[in-house]
This record gives sequence, C-alpha cells and structure tokens, in this order.
Amino acid sequence: MRTAVISHPHCRKHTMGAEHPECPERLDAITDRLLASGVDATIAHMQAPKVSMAQVALVHEQSHIDEVLAAIPKQGVHEFADDVWLCPDSFKAVERAAGAGILAVDEVLAGNLDAAFCSVRPPGHHANQYASSGFCVFNNLAIAVAYAKSLGVKRIAVLDIDVHHGNGTQDIFREQPDVLFCSLFQYPFYPNTEIENNQHIVNSPLPVASKGEDLRALFNQQWLPKLLEFNAELIFISAGFDAHIEDDMAGLQFVEADYQWLTEQVINIAKHTQAKGIISFLEGGYALSALGRSVTSHVKALVEG
Repeated sequence: MRTAVISHPHCRKHTMGAEHPECPERLDAITDRLLASGVDATIAHMQAPKVSMAQVALVHEQSHIDEVLAAIPKQGVHEFADDVWLCPDSFKAVERAAGAGILAVDEVLAGNLDAAFCSVRPPGHHANQYASSGFCVFNNLAIAVAYAKSLGVKRIAVLDIDVHHGNGTQDIFREQPDVLFCSLFQYPFYPNTEIENNQHIVNSPLPVASKGEDLRALFNQQWLPKLLEFNAELIFISAGFDAHIEDDMAGLQFVEADYQWLTEQVINIAKHTQAKGIISFLEGGYALSALGRSVTSHVKALVEG
C-alpha cells in the first residue's frame, strides 16, 4: 500500500523533564530503526502542518484549549494536569502532533495514500473534551476523526492497541454511534476506567502476562465480527507499543510479530470493507529498541499490505 510516515522536528521539542519515559528520543528510535531496516526507502515522508484551533475545537472545549495555551511556561517545566508537564516549546509539538492527522486524512481522502503512520508526540488517547491527562495534551486521533467526519466520512473505526485504555477517545465518541471504538488494554491498570460495552464500544481487557495468542483470540472473537458488521469507510489505529514484553511500563508480553499480525488483520478488513485507508498514530511505547522494532513491523506490514 502507498504509505507515508508523517512527523515534524518540532515534535522533539516537547519535554516533560529529565528521565521522563515519554521523551524526544522515542522518535529518534523509530527513525533509526526504519532506516536500518530498509523500510524507510519504501515510504513517503511528509511534514506535519500546524493544526488550526478551529480543527482542535471539533473535539475539545474552547475552555480547555484556552487553558493549554495559557499554561505554556516561559521557562522550565510546568505541571499542567495529571501526568502532563509542559515546557516553553510544548505547543510547537502539540500543534504538529494534531496537524499530522489532518494531513493524513487529506491525503487518504484525496486518493494519494492508502495508509499513514503519524510518528508524533505528545500522544493523545487519554485526553478528552475537557482535560489533558496521562502524557496527552490534545487527542490527536480524535481530532483527525472529527475532521474526517466533517468532510463527509460516515463510518469510522478506531482501534486502540495501547497497553492503557483509550479512555479519552472513548469519552469523546461515547455518544457517536458512527464511530466504532475498540480498545484492548491491561486490566486492572491505569487509567482504571470502568469497563463499558455497547453497540459501538468494544472494550477488551487483558490480564497481566497476556501474550500474542491472547491478542489473536481477542481480535478474532471480539473485534473481527464487529468490524465486519460495521463496514468502516476509514480505519484509525491508536498505535501504542507499550504492551511489548520489553516495555517495563506495563506487564503484557507482545512482540513485534504480534504487531505485524494485528496490522495485517486490519489491512484485510480494510480491503474487505473497501475502506478509504488506514491512519495510525503513535501513542505509548517507552522501551526504545522495542519501540523502534515494533513500529517498523507495523509500517512494513502497511507497505506490504
């Protein structure tokens, strides 16, 4: 598939303090592994534009946007919300992280791309309409979904594969049945969301030490029937890679081959439903080597799909 990696140098400018796991080096690890693997030569590279505040307001309350803008410090690192710190250059990263999804939607809907991976930070899936939390300032993926809906896309599937529940994304789309939200996550674990399920929300908790075979069973039994029935026109992935066995932020035991397999299944569904494309966003993943290898497996599967 025609695949692009969308990023921007400003996504490295955001820092939440020395030794914080959500660090600029995450993007370097991805870039280096894509280059070393040879996958880099098979993809397009695009620079993320700045998101407009009108686009952010498709998802976030204006009061929240104003709070973020007012909280950018002149110097140092400022604690803004639960597990969210801001530095003087944080907004430069935030507006490109969300802008990557806008460009991805435009390129996919124009027929120029079949898939895009937004290699951006800060991540977004814990941020809801009203608040930032869990390393996330704005919900990058949700903004892109809302933007795609504003352009006339009627059925959108969101698959969250981060080790933590995508509580912010769930909050945003809870009352929107034209968005199918599927989230797998270690449970019990942060953010300790109450598990709910309905016709368009599919939560799939996994116990600690779950492996690839558990992922396969979950996907085939819980997600696949819903995805085939829903018939999405566009598929988004909250691509967290912190369920990897080498990532000590959590306790699941996925490996690169599991991320490759899952990506291949999503591609098969996209082809079956004749979806316009697949757009994924970097969320978690803090063991740098494992992160680079996992993203490379994900992107390689997209290219070869």
